[in-house]
Amino acid sequence: MGRSSWLLLFLISLSQAIITISQTSNPQNITSINIGVLYAYNSTIGRAARIAIELALEDVNSDRTILPDTKFNVISQDTNCSGLLATIEALQVLEKNVVAIVGPQSSGASRILSHMVNSLQVPIVSFSATDPTLSSLEFPYFLRATPSDQFQMRAIAEIVDFFQWRDVTAIYVDDDYGRNGIAALGDELALRRAKISYKAGFAQAMGQTDHIKDLLVRVNSMESRVYVLHVNPDSGLTVFSVAQQLDMMGPGYVWIVTDWLAAVLDSNGFGLGYGHESVDADPILNLIQGSIVLRRHTPDSDLKMKFVSRWRNKTGNTATGSNLNAYSLYAYDSVWLVAHAIDQYIKTNGNGINFSTDPRLHDVNGSALHLEVLKIFDGGEGLLQNMLSTNFTGVTGQLQFDPNRDLIHPAYDIINVVSTGPRLIGYWSNYSGLSVVSPEILYQKPQNLSGQSRRLYDVMWPGGTTQQPRGWVFPNNGGSLRIGVPNKVSFKQVVSRGSNSGSNSNASGFCIDVFNAAIKLLPYPVPCSFILIGDGTVNPNYDDVVNMVAQDELDAVVGDIAIVKNRTRIVDFTQPYASAGLVIVVPVKHDSSSAWAFLKPFTLPMWCVTVGFFLFFGVVIWILEHRTNEEFGGHPKEQVSTIFWFSFSTMFFAHRQNLLSALGRFVLLVWLFVVLIITSSYTASLTSILTVQQLSSGIESLDSLIASHEPIGYQAGTFTKNYLIEELNIPKSRLVPLSTIEEYANALMRGPQGGGVAAIVDESPYVQIFLTAYCNFRVVGQQFTRQGWGFAFQRDSPLVVDLSTAILTLSENGELQRIHDQWLNSNGGCSSENTDIESNRLSLSSFWKADFEKKKKEKSGEVKRSIKRNVNNVRAKIVNVNLILNVTEVKKHRDLVQSWNSDRGYKRPAYRHNYGTAICSGSGVRYSTEKMKFCVLLVHIWPTHL
Repeated sequence: MGRSSWLLLFLISLSQAIITISQTSNPQNITSINIGVLYAYNSTIGRAARIAIELALEDVNSDRTILPDTKFNVISQDTNCSGLLATIEALQVLEKNVVAIVGPQSSGASRILSHMVNSLQVPIVSFSATDPTLSSLEFPYFLRATPSDQFQMRAIAEIVDFFQWRDVTAIYVDDDYGRNGIAALGDELALRRAKISYKAGFAQAMGQTDHIKDLLVRVNSMESRVYVLHVNPDSGLTVFSVAQQLDMMGPGYVWIVTDWLAAVLDSNGFGLGYGHESVDADPILNLIQGSIVLRRHTPDSDLKMKFVSRWRNKTGNTATGSNLNAYSLYAYDSVWLVAHAIDQYIKTNGNGINFSTDPRLHDVNGSALHLEVLKIFDGGEGLLQNMLSTNFTGVTGQLQFDPNRDLIHPAYDIINVVSTGPRLIGYWSNYSGLSVVSPEILYQKPQNLSGQSRRLYDVMWPGGTTQQPRGWVFPNNGGSLRIGVPNKVSFKQVVSRGSNSGSNSNASGFCIDVFNAAIKLLPYPVPCSFILIGDGTVNPNYDDVVNMVAQDELDAVVGDIAIVKNRTRIVDFTQPYASAGLVIVVPVKHDSSSAWAFLKPFTLPMWCVTVGFFLFFGVVIWILEHRTNEEFGGHPKEQVSTIFWFSFSTMFFAHRQNLLSALGRFVLLVWLFVVLIITSSYTASLTSILTVQQLSSGIESLDSLIASHEPIGYQAGTFTKNYLIEELNIPKSRLVPLSTIEEYANALMRGPQGGGVAAIVDESPYVQIFLTAYCNFRVVGQQFTRQGWGFAFQRDSPLVVDLSTAILTLSENGELQRIHDQWLNSNGGCSSENTDIESNRLSLSSFWKADFEKKKKEKSGEVKRSIKRNVNNVRAKIVNVNLILNVTEVKKHRDLVQSWNSDRGYKRPAYRHNYGTAICSGSGVRYSTEKMKFCVLLVHIWPTHL
């Protein structure tokens, strides 16, 4: 065979191979494929998308590795930013047998079109519809080649958390895109213990300046100064223009803007490598200075730079034509995504591109819609699966879907707009959170979402300041806080009405001083107005006062407010500034010691048996030792004295005699052990008598308090009543409300038999004040609750965190203890500890003076009974002669009593008692009206009211 024959055979084989490859890549010889494109031509996003789609169409048709011998056609329609027009244009596109649709531009139009394509099985790929709810299973044929707003709102929530703000105000366009995006933001903030305090939505059709101005005026009257602006690119700048007119772009304000603003900036040449003329004078930058803007992150690559270069060549490299933004890049990749999926579908599917009719789609009642022209794409499910499995690198980076049909690795650039233009201050990605390192670098490292790894560069805030705004102000444009203060009857050291009438000086006490000291530590002024709650005659109910805060009648309550469970459900409390657990107070006996008190540990039979055993032991030892031991011999009198001495000296282990017999030593050893038990029991019994018998009631602990059936006192208005009833199951009938420390003392001294109480349960600071003034009572048992006092504020008030920090600072620097000592520690009274020590200490009078003191007290009792008898006669005389002590007379005799205090000799209570006894115990009192008045005043009015 010649050379020519071999050449001919080679050419024939080559041609057959080419035909085979062509049939494998395009077995049905499809020459043309149509896809639809829907967007608003005359919009910021639409103008950018138009050029990107044209470039993508050119690149696909010129690339012989994808869809060879098949022309890729795009059928484009203008939705004109209208849901109705988008529906009409979509129907016109679908009747042309398109296999896929790129778009539509808006989330609302995408939702409508998704319902249509579900029946026609035509996949949709959107490059700008970011509504998070479009990812649901309700729309199986909807895909997006751009990150969902779920991730953008997650990034914003992390920014809010990074700067430790807790409340934001959402300003949004009231459509599917705006509402669902803000809903996603609320969910993300809730995960970080923050919230949207106010939602301000406006309709796109009502985006005029006047309507937006009214909206921003309402927003500006709110507490939060952190604004999240989520609107469309074509109406967003109007919001900034109005905000600038209302002075809402100055210091103290925070504006966080979604990626629509980045699209506006990029379209005007402020991003993606473009410059701009007269940057400092640009009106857009003047409107938005200090804002934080999110922009979809697209990594730098050769493919991206090549695309930007072609874009600039196509638009003539002019500022007015440079509408390139992130939407352009995602529109370009969306076309390529559809092309890759169709190419894969043609290679793997031998049935070709086929459409079928749906019998349900037909005109009725003479309709001219011609619905029968709409066809079902038989390969729609297969094409959809090819799209979901696509994995290629485009100008936006890696294009691949996760199981939730979202793009993998969503990321955003975080931009701060300053006078010279946008400035990159960090990144956010779903993989690494906030960082100043590019996400592409972090993808190569282990995932780290800890708070320590979060970082952003410094921010220039609105107003040109670098100091971070606190993010809130007081409501109603900074009006004074309405601070409720309980106007108590007693315990005025804790909180009470002030001496002045000014709004900041009409309250005083320990709680007020702590609050004022904490307020001074805050880095910002807090105007306050104290409002007294109660008339000062009855303690206000603290639960009602706390409810006033929850119902917005007060902004806060400052006072001795215990932090308990039911109150924390409706208000927020600061860090406790005082420990205030519940304790039990009981009266103490003051029984004077007797000269024979040492005999009380044993009863008379016990003493007799003990003495008898001592003598019996002595006799036994004498029997065992006197025959062989000379120390037990001698004259009978000496032997008897030895028996007595030896037996009783063993009580103190002071016996001198040596025992010779083994049996005697054994008996002595047993007896010494018995003596040890007897002396130990005696000592313990005597100690118990000198201490435990001091308590006049049988209540020694919480258990005995619950087990008893005697009345219990509590401070009216506090939570103690509810705690005793609900937690300890003490019947309400046993509880007696008390208000003043005088009522405390009288009720305890009277006891249950005299109409008083057996014990009082109250918070430890009140008990401390009470025991400082009265020495006849003491605390028994342990403190059985661990709550404290705090300042109550409305839920989610930003002042709670700052004041809690200030209270901790006061505690650390000692100022809190100084204020406590100033108000709650008094050196002029007595304490329960001192009372216990003095009552348990033995003195000489406990032995040789006891009987004298007892007789003296008995005589004093007779005198008191004489006074009481005379007073009863006085009362009868007063009734008979219609004698009434009016206010003037009482004051007259009160002045007489007070004059005793000025007299040095009568300052001591004993002198006052003797003087009163001399006047009121004599017979002349029955015939002297003046003496009658004085004795009634002395015995019945002075002890309780003077």
